[in-house]
Amino acid sequence: MAEAAGEGVLERMLRVLDCFDEDEPALTAAELGRRTGLASSSLHRLLANLVAERMLVRQPGHRYAIGPRLWERGELSPLSLRLRETALPHMLRLYEATAENVHLAVLDGEPEQAAALFVGRVTGQASIPTLSRMGGRQPLHTTGVGKALLSTRDASWLDRYFTRTLERETTRSITSEPALRDELARARTRGYATTREEMTLGNVSVAAPLAAVEGLPPTAIGLVVHLDRADERRLAPLVVQTAADLHAALRDSR
Repeated sequence: MAEAAGEGVLERMLRVLDCFDEDEPALTAAELGRRTGLASSSLHRLLANLVAERMLVRQPGHRYAIGPRLWERGELSPLSLRLRETALPHMLRLYEATAENVHLAVLDGEPEQAAALFVGRVTGQASIPTLSRMGGRQPLHTTGVGKALLSTRDASWLDRYFTRTLERETTRSITSEPALRDELARARTRGYATTREEMTLGNVSVAAPLAAVEGLPPTAIGLVVHLDRADERRLAPLVVQTAADLHAALRDSR
């Protein structure tokens, strides 16, 4: 990516910050230069300013990572202050009832690029490993919370969504538009969505969407369990009730 003529400081700063992700949370100046295309002199001035403002921190090995000022500001988001803080007691109760991974996610982005953004997670020693993390993004079509979120979208939104290519995460992933539309129809009818080994082999998810809450994006809560413990008849009512209880708590917190 070449440095654009007339590009402002904010645009250059965002280009740098967007280089960091969960796979590479720390990068050298050389790596940042290759990814942003910024001239070395411009990049080093920008990095010095970002470090001075605590938006980046220096790490061992001449690397840079996201700094505490960005974390502080991120915690002021309604996704943290309102949604996650209100959800935590409900997530803990669901975990205590199941001893399984509990995930809270919101719909993020326009249909053509939308994903499930994970904003809360409760897990324990007996829970199976998962790929999700707070602040991480996962596909909508292969995750339980993602399918639950898709089930809340109207026809025009879904028409735009299905213009994209649905990537296969495992051999069990549903990437056919007709098959996924059928799944979403079933989710709407019963009030919850499921995945079976569609994101990770051996894992099953049961998730339910929350009714719309003013000031918050579409939200879903779900469980991820091992295939051997996936008793849908027991787990689904617990998830659906938790979604209803959390919605009531959020509605009353306005």
